[in-house]
Amino acid sequence: MKYVNKKNMGSDWQCAELEQKIGYHFNKKELLKQAMMHTSYSNEHRMGKLDNNERLEFLGDAVLEVVTSDFLFHEYRDYPEGKLTRMRASMVCEPTLALCSREIDLGHYLLLGKGEDATGGRNRDSIVSDAMEALIGAIYLDGGIEKAKEFIHRFILNDIENKQLFYDSKTILQEMIQSEHKEQLCYELLKEEGPDHDKQFTTRVSLHNVELGIGTGRTKKASEQEAAYYAILKLKAQQNNEA
Repeated sequence: MKYVNKKNMGSDWQCAELEQKIGYHFNKKELLKQAMMHTSYSNEHRMGKLDNNERLEFLGDAVLEVVTSDFLFHEYRDYPEGKLTRMRASMVCEPTLALCSREIDLGHYLLLGKGEDATGGRNRDSIVSDAMEALIGAIYLDGGIEKAKEFIHRFILNDIENKQLFYDSKTILQEMIQSEHKEQLCYELLKEEGPDHDKQFTTRVSLHNVELGIGTGRTKKASEQEAAYYAILKLKAQQNNEA
């Protein structure tokens, strides 16, 4: 795959490759550039305080919540307010948005300062999830609510069951185990790597000393969540084979 040449990102920066991926071509290319511009880049280049993607992130967050709420309200007509609220939370939270952003390799297109780039910023959940919201805000400004809605439906509201599974993985796994076993799941930290500002944790979840899944993440909680997610997939596959 051909990635963006970050060395040549000047005032005429455009990302036709990203536009192709998301299926939307900007009329105002500067909006796409701003959506991809992290504060570390604007600070490093001594740009204005409003030139980064924070304002677009603010707007995109609101657009995402409205579109998601509208979708869930009409799609799940029998669900009470509380369940709709939990579903929406699972779709617009940082880990889920980061998961969605990785499906289009959004981190590769970010404009980051050298320090942020060197310390793993392109893979940091907080940065890529913010960029996802900024991208939604940029599409909304450039093409209106319908274009933003198309993007959200295609890249965030797709595969809802799997995203809910990812978001609630520890709770879901615990419920699956408790239905058949009295013993508690064991989450074991296998290793911790990297400097303090860019840690990588690896965790194993097991039952009766039998490994169910292994996950990695920037925090212990994230690594446990991913381990639980893979454990659920493994258990579901076993159940399907036995059926």
